[in-house]
Amino acid sequence: MNLGSALIASLKPRTKGLTIESYGQKSCGISPEQIQGIMQWLSASLLAAGYMGQAHIIWDKGEEDWEKVQLTAMMRVEPMFLYRCGERPSKAADGCYWRLMGEHPSLRIYQLEVDENS
Repeated sequence: MNLGSALIASLKPRTKGLTIESYGQKSCGISPEQIQGIMQWLSASLLAAGYMGQAHIIWDKGEEDWEKVQLTAMMRVEPMFLYRCGERPSKAADGCYWRLMGEHPSLRIYQLEVDENS
């Protein structure tokens, strides 16, 4: 993703309600019931934190390239989450890391965070 497309993405209008954009859901190998439960938990968590707007979740099998999606969310200052379907999460974008969200009982949900030490 180049800087021009990132800037254009950051200028798109923001939503007034909570919406969660999903990536990789069809190929993750998780049942629709499990996905629904995870999405409900994530929505409830975001609403409890007072967040209204666009959020993103990646259904990750590992060793996948999600950099473009991550950078778009970062440029728009929108929260990005990852559900680990495989053994390990895919690499975070440069200057970021995946923080495990211990609040979810599966211990498979991560939030993208900026690495202040990089």
